[in-house]
Amino acid sequence: MPKMRIRDAATHLGVSDDTVRRWVDRGLLVSASDDGGRMVVDGYEVALVARQHATPPELPAGLASSARNRFVGLVTDIKMDTVMAQVELQCGPFRVVSLMSSEAVRDLGLELGSAAVATIKSTHVVVETDMGARETP
Repeated sequence: MPKMRIRDAATHLGVSDDTVRRWVDRGLLVSASDDGGRMVVDGYEVALVARQHATPPELPAGLASSARNRFVGLVTDIKMDTVMAQVELQCGPFRVVSLMSSEAVRDLGLELGSAAVATIKSTHVVVETDMGARETP
C-alpha cells in the first residue's frame, strides 16, 4: 500500500497536520516511520477515513437518485446567452462547471452566490495519477 506523510494525508482529508496526528494517537489511523524516520500513514486508510467523514447532502423528501457524486457549493459565475448557459460552482476546493439551458438557470433561480448541488452521473470518469510520485514500501 502507498504510504504518505502526515501533511499529505492532512491535505487529502481537508484537516490540519495536528488533527491527523490526533487521529493517529486515537487509533483512527495507524502510523509507521519511513526510511527517513518521518511519520507516514497508509494511503488506503486515509481514503477510508475520507469516505467515513464525507457527508453527502440529503435529497429532498420523497426523492431518490442513482447518482452518488454530489458536490454542494455556491454559484461563482454564470455566462448566459439566449439559449445556453455555463454555470460555475465552487464546491469546497473543487470547481464544478455545468452547461445547461438558459431556461434552466431561470427556472432554478440561479444567481451569483446561490447555494446549489452539482449531481454528477457519468459512465466515463477519467482517473489520473503521477506514477513517478509513488513511494515503494
